[in-house]
Amino acid sequence: MHDVGFTPPASKSVLRSTREVLDASLTYGLRSPPVRWVMLAAPFGSGVGIYTFYALQPYLLGLYGNHRAYAVAGLAAAIVAAAQIIGGYLAARFRRLFRKRTTTLILGALLNAGILGALGLTHAFWLALVLLAAWAMVFAAEMPIRQGYLNAMIPSHQRATVLSFVSSMGSTGGVVIQPGLGMAADAYGYGTSLVVGGAIQLLSAPFLYLSRRERTTADLATGQAAPTAPPLDLGTGPGGAEATQTRARRASFPSSISSRNQAATSSSPQPSQATA
Repeated sequence: MHDVGFTPPASKSVLRSTREVLDASLTYGLRSPPVRWVMLAAPFGSGVGIYTFYALQPYLLGLYGNHRAYAVAGLAAAIVAAAQIIGGYLAARFRRLFRKRTTTLILGALLNAGILGALGLTHAFWLALVLLAAWAMVFAAEMPIRQGYLNAMIPSHQRATVLSFVSSMGSTGGVVIQPGLGMAADAYGYGTSLVVGGAIQLLSAPFLYLSRRERTTADLATGQAAPTAPPLDLGTGPGGAEATQTRARRASFPSSISSRNQAATSSSPQPSQATA
């Protein structure tokens, strides 16, 4: 199928394409201060969040007093799913409560850290279910706000690349943090590991505050913000001329369509006037 208005880029070697992806990740990721601090906060939040979801199921079974009551694990998963739906729905309302997106993100990190600490210290099964729902709701409400903050700072052409880089940072944190929390659970119990996870979650707050200090316009809760850095210069180097010509053709595409339509209209035969 022909995509009107789109000209595929010239084929490139695998090495050059890989280099461009890496350059985009660095230019709009680690080299962009407000994005960099969010990326450095990702390992702490994502690593703890994934561990918490899986550790809470055996922890709740222990609080319930019956390790074979697998329905409790299913109930916990259902509560998390329902709370995430509600949290995602309320994300826009939470964002409107504060002028800046980073305010919501920092408060979310602090709330989740406190909830995890309370979960690890409680001995009441039903209270643990309420705290579980609150943790999942805050976790779900943070996600679209964080994504909106990052999207406003990254040009659309490089957005998928940088967001994948951010996700990789979070996964890297999980590789390091989750085994440590598992060792704490084996040695001292799941409750202690949740408290330790809450303390690790707190480490993301300073990085989010540093991103806030950059005072980027993307931090504002209302309005669209431009990227913090100009797009990559594709007009120089090998293949740059083709990219420049492609952008020129795309820019002139609407006007060329309009010109052809006007020419077709002027050349079409006019209907004859009816005779009396």
